[in-house]
This record gives sequence, C-alpha cells and structure tokens, in this order.
Amino acid sequence: MNFQSKTMTLKNADTVPYLTYNSLSEIKFINHAFSTRLGGVSEGEFTSMNLAFNRGDNPESVTENYKRICKSAGFDFDSLTASAQDHNTFVRAVTSENKGTGIYKPRDLQSVDALITNEKGVTLVTYYADCTPLFFVDTKQKAIGLAHAGWRGTVGRIGEKVVNKMTELYGTNPADIVAAIGPAISVCCYEVDKPCADNFYALSDLDSSRFVFPKENGKYMIDLLETNRQILVAAGIKNDNITVSDVCTNCNSELLWSHRATKGKRGTMSAFMCIVD
Repeated sequence: MNFQSKTMTLKNADTVPYLTYNSLSEIKFINHAFSTRLGGVSEGEFTSMNLAFNRGDNPESVTENYKRICKSAGFDFDSLTASAQDHNTFVRAVTSENKGTGIYKPRDLQSVDALITNEKGVTLVTYYADCTPLFFVDTKQKAIGLAHAGWRGTVGRIGEKVVNKMTELYGTNPADIVAAIGPAISVCCYEVDKPCADNFYALSDLDSSRFVFPKENGKYMIDLLETNRQILVAAGIKNDNITVSDVCTNCNSELLWSHRATKGKRGTMSAFMCIVD
C-alpha cells in the first residue's frame, strides 16, 4: 500500500494499522490515534476494521475490533468513552465515571458530537467515514478534546464550541491549544449542491473564497478542512499550532473508510485520544 503524507504516520501497517499526527506525537502527555479500515475481524461490507455498533455489524466483532486497535495503538479498552453523533454541535465533558459509555455500556445521551476531558486515563472516541475529525490539546492545562465535524457541524462551528467549553471548564487559553484537522474527504472529492454551499457562504466572518469553489455544472467543491481551520483561528487558536491533514479519505479508500467511495456500504473509523501523564 502506497500511503503518503507529510502530516501523518501510518503505524503497525502489517498487523492492526492506525494513523498518528506527527505534530501531536511530540506532546508527551497524550496518546492519540486514528483507525483505518484494516486489521479487524468484521465481515461483508464491514470488512475488516469497523468500529460502529449501529450499522448492522455483529457487536462481538465490533468489540473485538476495539480490543485489537486498543492493543495496537496502546489504549486501555476499559477506558474508552464514546460520542453519540448526530451532526449536531453538543460538547460533552467526560470523566472516569463515563468510561465504557457507548462501547461496553449503553449510550446515555443521543446527541454528542464532541468530547472533552482534563482527566488522566479517559480515552475519548469519536466516529468518521469522510467527516472531519478535530483534535484539541491544551498544552498548559493538560486538557483534550475530539470533535466530529460533518458539513452541518462545521457550519455550526463545533470547533469554536469545543474551544469555548474547554475555556469555560478547564481555564484553557486558546493560544495554548495545539490542534489537528482531518483526515477527511478533501476539496478534490467533496462536491455539494447550492443549498449546502449557501451554508458555507453564510460564514460571513470567514474567507469563503478559500473553501467554496463554484463549478460550471451548478455544483460546488467545498474544503471542509480549510473551513474548520479558519473557524479554529477565529476562536483564538494560533495558525502555527494547527495541522491540517493531507490525507483524503475518498482518495485513500483502500486504507480508510469513505462514505462516498463505498456509496454508504461501509464500516466506520474512530479517533482516539487520552491523557497518559
């Protein structure tokens, strides 16, 4: 497999592969990972690393997949705490009391598209298959966050809401946050119609000429990653502290799950992050 990236590293490629950000790997008090579609035990359209319990896969297979990716990437399975995504912008602060939620305990909320914590040993888990993952690390207060930004979450400025919630609860200074955006479907592959594009044009404080690109057929190409980058900068994160992934899920659909590439017949990837020290 010819994986190429200047921002991310593919690890354990021959067993249970996962991606890490080069920039986040330099932060010693966290562990993070982004799963692939490989290295699991799921079958059929979910072959092989599917981490979603809600798409019709065998729950025992999904649980085994979690155990495999945790062992490969160095996470404690018992520490996992999952989101409950519905393309909204609710940010949930979690603690050790929430361990297992959405994994080996039932979901207790219906709308959670972002998770934050400042507690050691709680592993945040969020889900993707083209939508944009957002990673947040407060390097001074030792707090972390993960967010799921589809197009609705992006225009709803979920990234800004994570920054605000971390500031409110943990005393975070946005200037101390190191952030990463992606992997996601990139501008090369993300075509939308005019009603969708109008939501991006409505972000009037941002430079939409850098993330909305009209086509001759009445469609538009949208850069979700650049939109989220501008939102994070507007929220006070330093541009130099933001890494934008150069890995497109659709272009790398042999390695990564892509909703568009599979026409919806797919499994789901997860982002993981935990404070370890």
